[in-house]
Amino acid sequence: MFAPLQNDTFLRACMRQATDHTPVWLMRQAGRYLPEYCATRAKAGSFMGLATNTDFATEVTLQPLERYPLDAAILFSDILTVPDAMGLGLSFAQGEGPKFAKNVRNEAAVNELAVPDMAKLRYVFDAVTSIRKALNGRVPLIGFSGSPWTLACYMVEGAGSDDYRHVKTLMYSRPDLMHRLLEINADAVALYLNTQIEAGAQAVMIFDSWGGVLADGMFQQFSMAYTKRVLAQLKRSHDGAVIPRLVFTKGGGLWLSEMAELDCEVLGVDWTVNLTQARTQVGGQVGGPGKALQGNLDPNSLFAPADAIAAEARRVLDDFGKPHTDTTTTGPTQIFNLGHGISQFTPPDSVGVLVEAVHTHSRALRKP
Repeated sequence: MFAPLQNDTFLRACMRQATDHTPVWLMRQAGRYLPEYCATRAKAGSFMGLATNTDFATEVTLQPLERYPLDAAILFSDILTVPDAMGLGLSFAQGEGPKFAKNVRNEAAVNELAVPDMAKLRYVFDAVTSIRKALNGRVPLIGFSGSPWTLACYMVEGAGSDDYRHVKTLMYSRPDLMHRLLEINADAVALYLNTQIEAGAQAVMIFDSWGGVLADGMFQQFSMAYTKRVLAQLKRSHDGAVIPRLVFTKGGGLWLSEMAELDCEVLGVDWTVNLTQARTQVGGQVGGPGKALQGNLDPNSLFAPADAIAAEARRVLDDFGKPHTDTTTTGPTQIFNLGHGISQFTPPDSVGVLVEAVHTHSRALRKP
């Protein structure tokens, strides 16, 4: 049904296999920093008009790949499609973040929740299949979801938040309700990701964007435990191919050694994490178990001049160190990415400088 893969560097790095260069893709790589994205969004009329239209979602997913030699594509969608399908009423005002018509702050609201019928998310799965066909084997396609905890933050707050007051109030005052909400979210996320895999996603990523706002002890109970619940349900392979699973917790560097226990192939880290130390903690040795690491350039470095961007890219690669080059076994690998999503104000040319620097320097690092 799908064309054979021509560039599998990203998937091999996920599996800690030796590669010729360090693969690079960017969180939010299809987005407002690209004028062509803004033009397509204007045609679609709204963010959800873009995300729910298969042709538009396919078009914007491929736009960054037309500009830059990136090593993976990521589905164009939003992390809040799942709670929207639960009936919370998602909307995006121009220039504002997401908002829900209904929030979940009491027992009655939690009791109304259930794992949604995946037919309500058919537009996402149709987009996955369409993008995979349009890629024609150029690079792998990553599917994704928000983590159970991150979805809960939006569902309880009703929108983004600066202080997470409502969600933390619920967590501390009614932990039983919060656990019930997170169980539903975890089972919904697992089904959602598995359905993306069936539709053609070749790797899946869980964005725990707000895990880092939790206190130590709370993170393990209310975020990591439910990420584990998702991972336990995910397909390991589909159509004879292994499906790597990536987990990114923004602000989660404190718990990296604990996250080494997660049943996933890749751990993403933000720019506050020292990659040398992260490799020591979770990267493993050649021939032994470990996690591939994804990250972790500060997105704001892309506002610097070209030579400074290239220097920062080289520094991040050097911090990780020489990747293993033994093609007969597994060992420490890096997937280059930003430490969070790219800013809408990023000059497009800066991304070209970054990708070129990563590919060039990472090849040089592998030379004997």
